[in-house]
Amino acid sequence: MNPESSHRPYNVLFLCTGNSARSIMAEALMNNVPAHLGKFRAYSAGSFPKGEVHPLALEIIRHAGLSTEGLRSKSWDEFSGPDAPQMDFVFTVCDNAASEPCPVWPGKPATAHWGLPDPAAVEGSDSVRHKAFHDAFHRLRQRIELFAELPFDKLDRMSLQAELARVGRH
Repeated sequence: MNPESSHRPYNVLFLCTGNSARSIMAEALMNNVPAHLGKFRAYSAGSFPKGEVHPLALEIIRHAGLSTEGLRSKSWDEFSGPDAPQMDFVFTVCDNAASEPCPVWPGKPATAHWGLPDPAAVEGSDSVRHKAFHDAFHRLRQRIELFAELPFDKLDRMSLQAELARVGRH
């Protein structure tokens, strides 16, 4: 799994049921890991996409200084067809998507479950809802930074799977 030998970035897909918050924030973060720009190309999708990105997700992304250009809620079907980019990694970031039957991904990407509570489901005051989105964003950032630092060229498939699971428990 060495990107230098394949001359392309690693393709990473983040999945969630609605593709409106967690997976969108993960896509934005992964595409903007400062020390690893160009090493990854992230995408996000949902099994039952909401059709729009949650406004607080967009606010948190912008507040972090990241671009929201191109972010949209979309079906995972876009990534299972013959013209879709071949994924190297597929991560579920919500418990629902982890338990749903997923499409068969060409190329047998490494997968892991990085479940987080759904900030879009949090009810309460604006400050409570903002905190839920901020917490999810922060946890995703930590996991993505740990993931980006993995020595992919030194890990066999089993070791890589174990490391991906460890990052998901962080």
